[in-house]
Amino acid sequence: MSQDQLAARRQEILAGARSCFAAYGYEGATVRRLEQATGLSRGAIFHHFRDKDSLFLAVAEDDAAAMVTTVAEHGLVQVMRDLVARAHVEEVPGWLGTQLEVSRRLRTDAAFAKRWAARSAAISTATLGRLRRQREAGALRTDLPLESLARFLELAYDGLVLHLAMGRPADDLGPVLDLVEGAVRRRPPDG
Repeated sequence: MSQDQLAARRQEILAGARSCFAAYGYEGATVRRLEQATGLSRGAIFHHFRDKDSLFLAVAEDDAAAMVTTVAEHGLVQVMRDLVARAHVEEVPGWLGTQLEVSRRLRTDAAFAKRWAARSAAISTATLGRLRRQREAGALRTDLPLESLARFLELAYDGLVLHLAMGRPADDLGPVLDLVEGAVRRRPPDG
């Protein structure tokens, strides 16, 4: 296989594994279920990934990398808007399931938490970098430290993930996200 074919196969495995982990959780995503979800044999899957833990981490890292890119370019509120938009076309369960499984494993698996720390730091760094650039451009409020604004946005994001995980509707969240974004923006002077 060419490098392009190997990369395409890897992405196929990640997409199938993402849906399997979302549907069954880490423990319930058996090798048989991973085979069914990816349409590939265990040999083909584990040719690309050492074991199930490596496969799960690759899925989570893939999602985190996409999130870091969006945060760096457009901010954490855009990640939230994208999440809400995906909720309307039912793309959320795979991604959301991975997020929830990462959260669970962070609480229950010290080795995973240690491996995940760098990914979490990358998201925080991207958020702070974006906020710093926005403040320098005069778009953000200046009465609070950037770290407080970043923490506020992260809490709003976590709340949105929980909201969607509980099956609550996503169709009325546009004004809420406008409110979140407005809370960190610089207010125009009264005129």
